[in-house]
Amino acid sequence: MLRQMIRKNISLQPSQVKNFVETASKCNFDVDIYYNRYVVDAKSILGVLGLDFTQNLTVEFSGHNAEFEQYLDSLAVAG
Repeated sequence: MLRQMIRKNISLQPSQVKNFVETASKCNFDVDIYYNRYVVDAKSILGVLGLDFTQNLTVEFSGHNAEFEQYLDSLAVAG
């Protein structure tokens, strides 16, 4: 059974990266974060630090982790 991909638009600051990666790493499924065509593994601190934090970012995943989803909601932007 294929799971539906969930996408959340967030705003992330460099000071929030460590907590974001730690929270994403608790998920037992793949989590990607991207803007435009630049996609990185959300569990990679170096990958996430390479993103442009002046842009709204999109997080994409296909599993369920209540703590992670609640954390994303705290970073959510309209769109």
